[in-house]
Amino acid sequence: MKVTPWEVSGAIDYEKLIKQFGVQPLQGAVNDRLHAVAGDHYLERRGIFFAHTNLDQFLSATEKGEPVYLYTGRAPSGPVHLGHLIPWIYAAHLQRTLGATMLFQIPDEEKFLFKDNVSLTDSKSWAFENILDIIACGFDPEKTKIFLDTEYAKTMYPIAIQIAKKTTASKAKGLFGLGMEDNVGKYFYSCMQSVPAFLPTVFEGKPTRVLIPCAIDQDVHFRLTRDVAESLGYPKPATILCRFLPSLEGGGKLSTSSGTSINTTDDEKTVRAKINKYAFSGGKDTVDEHRAHGGNPDVDIAYQLLVFFHPDDSFIAKVAADYRSGALLSGELKKLAGDAVWAVLSEHQARREAARAHVERFMLRD
Repeated sequence: MKVTPWEVSGAIDYEKLIKQFGVQPLQGAVNDRLHAVAGDHYLERRGIFFAHTNLDQFLSATEKGEPVYLYTGRAPSGPVHLGHLIPWIYAAHLQRTLGATMLFQIPDEEKFLFKDNVSLTDSKSWAFENILDIIACGFDPEKTKIFLDTEYAKTMYPIAIQIAKKTTASKAKGLFGLGMEDNVGKYFYSCMQSVPAFLPTVFEGKPTRVLIPCAIDQDVHFRLTRDVAESLGYPKPATILCRFLPSLEGGGKLSTSSGTSINTTDDEKTVRAKINKYAFSGGKDTVDEHRAHGGNPDVDIAYQLLVFFHPDDSFIAKVAADYRSGALLSGELKKLAGDAVWAVLSEHQARREAARAHVERFMLRD
């Protein structure tokens, strides 16, 4: 298992990651408090959001009626795929239920710094396309501020250098696995990642709590943020962390670089073809064997797609039971997965196209 902000591979052990990353399981009293202030959502109910840091402090602020913010981001280097949508769908839910302002960072310098084949021009071009996907997730234009690092640097840089002064090269090297051969931009980059967690305090003129919905591989950025926050006069940010949508082949996480990812702009024929061709099956080798012994939905990627994208718990439970019993075949399960994914994407694509006329309503610029 390897889990970093730039690479996820191997069989993911989430219990091990909780210990390794020093985060807390999302359960018990803190989970009850989350339901009380933010309502229920299937992504959290099914354990897809499974861990957190400092969530109790964020919830205390909401319970007192204090203003709170949300923050997440997207480093543009290619099309948005299904896995990217998971934190955004949940963030949009939290914005609706909490009435919170959403800060959406587009770190358009990240892939330029970390990849040899991505130019700043490429990154900016993909940023616009990615912003359409962000807007399509249903964020409130009156309470959502989207910004590119290279365009909002006048505001961000003074805060970033305060963070940088508190961060040793040794700490950055240890947290992110950097080496002496890495360019210095990689060392400074995470300081820019920390800035949006402090912007709510700047905007409100008083200490203001922020919650960051993201996949667990990104929490390492905010470990650095938490380390320096209070010494700079800011409250520590909270994170709420989700599991990875697995790759279609099984294991790791869905990645655009694999060439088999389901992208938000894929048409229905392409979506179904990718699921039918690539989705790892938990079924048996023959129909007769499957009817007799059933399949394993826990390792079946078509079933996992349903868990991530179909909101009906009773439907999910029936599919699992039918698959285990052999009543539901692997091909039939893949069709159900295609139906569920396309139901999400067809609506998303319509909202994405409509977003083209409204991008500037969301943008925050210096």
